[in-house]
Amino acid sequence: MSHASFSRRDTLLAGIGMAAAITAPPVASAQAPTAASNPPLSTGDIGILLGTIGRRAVDAALWGMPAASMAAFRRSLAGVGAGYNDVLYFSEPLEARHEFLTANNNTPYVATALDLHHGPMVIEVPTASAKVALFGSAIDSFQVPLVDVGPSGDDAGKGGKYLFLPPAYKDAPPGGYLVIPSTTNFLHVAFRPIIGKGATIEDGVAYAKTLKVYPLSAAGNPPPTKFVDAYPQAWHTLPVYDLAFFKDIAAVVNDEPAQEKDAAMLGLLASIGIEKGKPFNPTGETAKIFEQAVNQAYDIMQAYLVGPFTRHIWPDRQWADIPLTPTKNMDFVMDGKLLVDERATIYFFGTWVPKKLAASAYPMVFRDSSSALLMGDKTYRLRVPADTPARDFWSAIVYSMKTKSMIPSPANKVGLSSYDKSKMQINGDGSVDLYFAPKTPAGQEANWIPTGEDFFIIFRLYGPEKAYFDRTWKLPDIENIAS
Repeated sequence: MSHASFSRRDTLLAGIGMAAAITAPPVASAQAPTAASNPPLSTGDIGILLGTIGRRAVDAALWGMPAASMAAFRRSLAGVGAGYNDVLYFSEPLEARHEFLTANNNTPYVATALDLHHGPMVIEVPTASAKVALFGSAIDSFQVPLVDVGPSGDDAGKGGKYLFLPPAYKDAPPGGYLVIPSTTNFLHVAFRPIIGKGATIEDGVAYAKTLKVYPLSAAGNPPPTKFVDAYPQAWHTLPVYDLAFFKDIAAVVNDEPAQEKDAAMLGLLASIGIEKGKPFNPTGETAKIFEQAVNQAYDIMQAYLVGPFTRHIWPDRQWADIPLTPTKNMDFVMDGKLLVDERATIYFFGTWVPKKLAASAYPMVFRDSSSALLMGDKTYRLRVPADTPARDFWSAIVYSMKTKSMIPSPANKVGLSSYDKSKMQINGDGSVDLYFAPKTPAGQEANWIPTGEDFFIIFRLYGPEKAYFDRTWKLPDIENIAS
């Protein structure tokens, strides 16, 4: 395609955006300009426009990271035989074939995606029992948490009927509900059934299946809730870093009402062809520019994750906390600014950040005691102290640095927890050595977590106690014991 064939008429001045200009039909280069047209753009001008598309597309990808992730989740529902307003549950804890961002393998997740386009939806949450309680959050299409559910949520463990209202809903809601106005037409609700002492996973699954989901219009005689067991099959929910990423963003822009905090970005999106009510189907050179842009955004978020946003829990250790600045409603708006980079980094590796983080603690580590990044071809050891301050339990899970999901292996083993201590070798002082390596260290199979690719670790404390929060307890660094 000849750059000399592009006309200024095909750019922003015509209101169709630079993306359209790149794919516009060529104008005959021998045709002289008329009073009603502009002369063809120079090669230099075209380069500027192409560069502008690329730069704005990188920013668009960073801004749209949380939305693209949830759009990928919604698209994944059909692959496991589910649809909107169905409840997906796991009859067993997740395995590596269940591709989720930094999910855990200790509790059988429960999730649903609500579609409010046709009116308000109700979720009936059961009362917490001595055996099982549901902890969860409902988030909008940009992953802003709207409400926490369960003992640490609005129902305080007593259960209740959560009524989710569509954006700009005008009718007065009926009484007897916990009313949650939504900012977007799609909502996403996820629960973790916390299994009490003496209870089983089967108890957790049975409890989760007492959830009810139905339209408010059918509240007088609710239809049965459809439950889908997601455990038996692979489930691919991860965002894809190619042109599909921008198509997901375009779908969100089309599906969801514009919000004031996004006004500037929506203007920039329109300039690269992403605009409400208009198709987004870039081809040729423009498509390549978008694909390069999302790859650059990926690299930026990867660099942020292991660098600028690292917040060490203990000054003399590599363990870091979730890089999260507390903002009202966890919406990443502070002092009139939308914290785009920080929000992108959080949702690059995770989902479903709750409004309150008190129920669990999530130390994470990317580097060993020498500050080197964790590598898939090396052998590491973590010594977990006997006095680890987790009232319920602790767990250590390995995640791929590439996908931020669990790492598949022939051993089908992604982590270890204090529930596994009866099978592991215990040191004389009660501590436990965990080994991270591509192959089993001699005599340490029960204490080994397979790697095989570059990775990071999240060490979860469920029911963290005072010694964790006042920092009087410390988790040792990961040690490289065999390069």
